[in-house]
Amino acid sequence: AMGNWLVNHWFSAAVLAAWLGINIFLFTYYFLFFDQDDRYFYTRAILGSALAWARASAKCLNFNSMLILLPVCRNLLSFLRGTCSCCRRTLRKQLDHNLTFHKLVAYALALLTAVHTIAHLFNLERYNQSQQATDGSLPAILSKMHLQDNKWLNPIHSNKTTVEYMTFTTIPGLTGVIITLALILMVTSSTEFIRRNYFEVFWYTHHLFLVYFAGLVIHGIAGLVRGQTEQSMAEVHPHRCAQYLMQRDQNCTHNCCKDPEFGSIPAESWKWVLAPIILYVFERILRVWRAQQKVVVTKVVMHPARVLELHMQKKGFSMEVGQYIFVNCPAISALEWHPFTLTSAPEEDFFSIHIRVAGDWTERLIDTFQSETPRIEVDGPFGTASEDVFQYEVAMLVGAGIGVTPFASILKSIWYKFQQGDQTLKTKKIYFYWLCRDTGAFAWFNDLLASLEQKMAESGKADFLTYRLFLTGWDTSIANNVALHFDTATDTVTGLRQKTIFGRPMWNMEFAAVAAAHPRSVVGVFLCGPGALAKSLQKSCHQHSSLDPRKVKFYFNKENF
Repeated sequence: AMGNWLVNHWFSAAVLAAWLGINIFLFTYYFLFFDQDDRYFYTRAILGSALAWARASAKCLNFNSMLILLPVCRNLLSFLRGTCSCCRRTLRKQLDHNLTFHKLVAYALALLTAVHTIAHLFNLERYNQSQQATDGSLPAILSKMHLQDNKWLNPIHSNKTTVEYMTFTTIPGLTGVIITLALILMVTSSTEFIRRNYFEVFWYTHHLFLVYFAGLVIHGIAGLVRGQTEQSMAEVHPHRCAQYLMQRDQNCTHNCCKDPEFGSIPAESWKWVLAPIILYVFERILRVWRAQQKVVVTKVVMHPARVLELHMQKKGFSMEVGQYIFVNCPAISALEWHPFTLTSAPEEDFFSIHIRVAGDWTERLIDTFQSETPRIEVDGPFGTASEDVFQYEVAMLVGAGIGVTPFASILKSIWYKFQQGDQTLKTKKIYFYWLCRDTGAFAWFNDLLASLEQKMAESGKADFLTYRLFLTGWDTSIANNVALHFDTATDTVTGLRQKTIFGRPMWNMEFAAVAAAHPRSVVGVFLCGPGALAKSLQKSCHQHSSLDPRKVKFYFNKENF
């Protein structure tokens, strides 16, 4: 399985390895540099190894801050994907892992911020202790040097200063606190639960990235952590002169009498992040420009359980199966853009989305559409087409919960291709498994299945699609209803011809049945749903694939949607 993964994801694996490698290299190189370089001999006398911890983590923070914006430049990524249309689809598809990489970099930033902050708390404490010390030790002597001019080593100049005072009154202290708070808020408000249910909270909090980058650029300007200047190193090198600092008399004559002098490490965060910031500004300008193009809403359907279906047309808009768009409604909020999976097929002369209530914005949009048709702006489509489905003669499609949405587009498109005798369509048979707690919010999907079922029956192709609905959360009222209508031809819950099954699918039985029905086929298994389900499907694919190359094989694809 690991070998398979590497073949399919060589690009992702290479990016990951390079990213990890560069992080490890930067950390190690700068840790050793600050831990051993003679310019920081005296700085280490006060701070110890916390200096190296703080500086090495700072380099990695700069590197990751440079990367964090790149995966969210979605128009630029789309452009890249377009220009590498000659590349293999696996490479194009891996550009869809952009948000996974974005999260990975964010976690690295959070971890490095913790290391950097803790190291600097130690540093402040040691600076403070050295300034207050009166024992004639090296740190104490160094801390009293050059307090009148600008060649000091210890940024704490008075023995009445506290660590808290330094944290909230110096530029590095204050910006450090602000950007750490911004980072904490961004990470905590981007959990899947909040994104799914309170998208606005996630959306607005995430714009604290502006505060983060502004703070980052200013953070190192004051140059509180210092090293010995080149000129001073030439005059009084620490290897030669450090021992005399502790024991100097008034009428000193030898060549180590002069005090060492210290200077700032220049701020450099801005060099790391300047290019990505410029790219991101371009990205935002491009989004504004694309959003100005007129969108015509051609049809509005209100489904049960407050689900809104919108049919739209936009000049030059061409979509592929499995893609998504971003939608903005200026009447509700000029700033908020929400992602929606396209539910139309490329063969149709419109594009459509289904919107269910998930937070204030969707609620207000649905309310607005019930009274009028507001102006809508659309950015997209984004994402790589899920065309792999068409490459298998037998396809097992599994949609769980809201994960059925992309299958609306796929099932419709397969049906159109099938009807038109499209040569690119290899599919002869589809098994569709739909798992959900209750069908309430997906009544529209039900209608779609019912109409497909009817069309197939009318054209004598009823056996092209076999589907099962698994209700994973059900109550007694449904159970009683089922018991009453057990012998009807259509289902009591959905009105569909094929029975609804209560509980979870027994995957071993399902796979065994497909293997028995198609003993010589290559079967593509596609999932849009949670990770735990992916694991069990992958396991079933493995177990039920025959070792004989002429017999049935199951291939698992999750990363499509």
